[in-house]
Amino acid sequence: MDTSTSPSPSPSSKSILNITTPFQNLPDASPRPHKKSIFTTLMEATTTSFKEDTYLVSHLRNSEKKALQEFKDKLLASGEVNNASMWGVTLLNGDDRADVLLLKFLRARDFRVCDALNMLLKCLAWRKEFGADNIVDEELGFKELEGVVACTQGYDREGHPVCYNDYGVFKDKEMYEKFFGDEEKLKKFLRWRVQVLERGIKLLHFKPGGVNSLIQVTDLKDMPKRELRVASNQILSLFQDNYPEMVARKIFINVPWYFSMLYSMFSPFLTQRTKSKFVISKEGNAAETLYKFVRPEEIPVRYGGLCRPSDLQNGPPKPASEFTVKGGEKVNIQIEGIEYGATITWDIVVGGWDLEYSAEFVPNAEGSYTIAVEKARKIEASEEAIHNSFTLKEAGKMVLSVDNSASRKKKVAAYRYIVRKYSTQSV
Repeated sequence: MDTSTSPSPSPSSKSILNITTPFQNLPDASPRPHKKSIFTTLMEATTTSFKEDTYLVSHLRNSEKKALQEFKDKLLASGEVNNASMWGVTLLNGDDRADVLLLKFLRARDFRVCDALNMLLKCLAWRKEFGADNIVDEELGFKELEGVVACTQGYDREGHPVCYNDYGVFKDKEMYEKFFGDEEKLKKFLRWRVQVLERGIKLLHFKPGGVNSLIQVTDLKDMPKRELRVASNQILSLFQDNYPEMVARKIFINVPWYFSMLYSMFSPFLTQRTKSKFVISKEGNAAETLYKFVRPEEIPVRYGGLCRPSDLQNGPPKPASEFTVKGGEKVNIQIEGIEYGATITWDIVVGGWDLEYSAEFVPNAEGSYTIAVEKARKIEASEEAIHNSFTLKEAGKMVLSVDNSASRKKKVAAYRYIVRKYSTQSV
């Protein structure tokens, strides 16, 4: 059995995008002057261009190099960290992996050596008391929350592991009571949340020029802000105190209108450097925001991507082709050159759908009829990626259509396909 996969066309199949734009000759509407809302102002203030550190000593300023050496000297003189290690890295072994960790503490305290030393010593004490080094393998009994409330899944376009957080499930009072009903339950939940983070950190390189931090995506849709205030504050405080510079970017999606109040609640617990990493995306723009940082085949289907939990069992995800659907456009994806007896399987998604989709097979032979594989239908914004397959009884092409003619809003989209050729030989 032979297999060909997009977006690299094989001799037996290739894809072509055809676009028609009914609105393309209409003039753009004149922008109306308007006063910025508090929400818009907050988005602009917190969304900045954050450049991640390389952790190459050669890239440090002279004052930073001096601080790093002073930090090492003070650690050695303290006698408290002779053989201490974090995440498999011995702090005073003199190699560049140790430099990466020490620089994380220094940057978290703006290269104030005494403050960084105090932070590191407190972190070591906390890790020992909490048992953080061995927590990854513990069975904490949170199976029903794994992959729902918090999970590390896939990588961003620069290779950072991506951790997703979604606390909307706790809007249900029974669920809230089950996991946050008393102090002991809260402590156990925090332990599980640390376990998820530690598993993500195990994917980091801790090498200069390597991947040394995570991406965090937090879905604020349906999050019961009042009920989760105590838990949220404890999580933020714990992570900031003991996981310096472990997050390269914090992406908030499905942000509700009242986020300004929520932000003011969290703000006192956040450093300015942490705030500079924020990306704010209001409700309905999750896919558009995530596509800027993560490839669609790595994004879970519930956020407008193509990745389903079952896909993770089959190795790295198959790459997808990205495209945009402008307002007023109809896009036809033509997959040509499919042979008799072959089976084509495809996935397609449009972020925030709310448009028409259809799929048809067009035979090569004259006189043959076009087959409506999936009749045209309106796909609601809440629906996930489409997955389907079709076996050809004659040679021809597949045409996948997304019709955004009724809207002026541009949408991100992606698709991929596999063609399995017909074979009479056993596999």
